[in-house]
Amino acid sequence: MRKADAGLPAGWEVRHSNSKNLPYYFNQAAALSRWEPPPGTDTEKLKTYMAEHHSAPEIRPEAGGPNGTAGNKGKIRASHLLVKHRDSRRPSSWREAEIKRTKEEAMSIILGHEARIRSGQASLGQLAVSESDCSSARKMGDLGFFGKGDMQKEFEDAAFQLKPGEVSHVVETASGLHLIER
Repeated sequence: MRKADAGLPAGWEVRHSNSKNLPYYFNQAAALSRWEPPPGTDTEKLKTYMAEHHSAPEIRPEAGGPNGTAGNKGKIRASHLLVKHRDSRRPSSWREAEIKRTKEEAMSIILGHEARIRSGQASLGQLAVSESDCSSARKMGDLGFFGKGDMQKEFEDAAFQLKPGEVSHVVETASGLHLIER
């Protein structure tokens, strides 16, 4: 496959980090690597490329217990879909080098995603692959197991209130707007 198919500027390619199990962007000539796409990336081409080549086909719960909870006392497992806006703590993502949308525009986008999930048109994981501004999009939004104090307070409070299989309404944090599925 030609590197141009990813929509990246000349000299850039998508590589895979074995330590983080996530894709990253690399420019061999400049010896640069970064988690966010480089300036000049065609984000629509990149979205399609990443969904086809760097997404988990399914979430595999670790062995044991319901929802793979063996050995994770006091922890829960959740997935999320994140929509960032220009006032987010870090207004960039794997999808866009610089996020310029307003908080109101981000809210409109995430409410559309929530409507698709609640109507049964798509699952949170399916949407996260191409629509989430978090690098966990590659894993269908899966954040793995986490306990109290591991996440931003608003996120954690909402996630721990959910029953397994339940999807939250929109949750706002410094990172942006989230939908969370336990």
